[in-house]
Parts: sequence; structure tokens; C-alpha cells
Amino acid sequence: MAITLVVLGLLLVLVVVALWYSLRWVRMRRGGGVSVALRWSPDSARAGWHLGLGRYEGESFAWYRVWSLRTGPDRVFERDALEIADRRDPSGSEAYAVPAGSTVLRCESDTQEAIEIAMGPGALTGFLSWLESAPPGHRIRRAS
Repeated sequence: MAITLVVLGLLLVLVVVALWYSLRWVRMRRGGGVSVALRWSPDSARAGWHLGLGRYEGESFAWYRVWSLRTGPDRVFERDALEIADRRDPSGSEAYAVPAGSTVLRCESDTQEAIEIAMGPGALTGFLSWLESAPPGHRIRRAS
């Protein structure tokens, strides 16, 4: 009897976690999220790609990791601090770790460590447009 209750409790926890992820994923996609892979510390040999969703929230680009219980963004990047330093195609096995047809952008910032962002053609066009646009009176760096 006790083992049955433990198993039922574990199943209930798994169902709640699966429901949480599903609702989080749907909520982010409906809110205008785009599929983006992110890699911080790209100069490190151990740096890996992390899948997530990116959302434009005014002057910032918020990135939400797919497999996270956090309700808020995992990383936030300010538009005026990002600068594209390099653009390349995925090489070798990393082509399997990023969204299909992705371009990899190396972004540098005065305030944060260098990152690499991989996104498909549609998301890339939107990201570059967002990065190059700014409210009147704001000076921006050229993104492409």
C-alpha cells in the first residue's frame, strides 16, 4: 500500500511538471517568441548550445531556456549594449544543436561576456531589424 502511494505521488509530480512545461511553452510562443539557441562563453572549449525562446520586450531581448522551471527570462540583453562582431554558418556537429537553417551571430557587449546566438532565417531578419531600430534621438550601432 505504501509503495503504491509513493508511485502515485511520483506520477502526480511528473504530470504537474509536464503540464507546467507545456503551459510555459504555449504561453511563450503565443507571446511572440522565436526559437533561438544561445551559447555563452563561446571561446571556451566546453561551451555548449542551449535551446530556448527569444522575445522582444521593448529595449531588451529576453531569452527563456526551454528546460527551465523559471518563470522569468534566463538571460536579458539590452539593445544598445549588443554589437554583432561576426556572422557564420554552424560548423560540424553544432548544426544539429541549433534551429534548422540557422546563422550564428557572435555578439559582444560592453557590459556582458561575449555570446553566440543561432537562429533561423525569419528570426534572424526580425532580430537584425530590432537591433538596428531605435526610438528617435537614440544613437545605435549598425547590426549587419
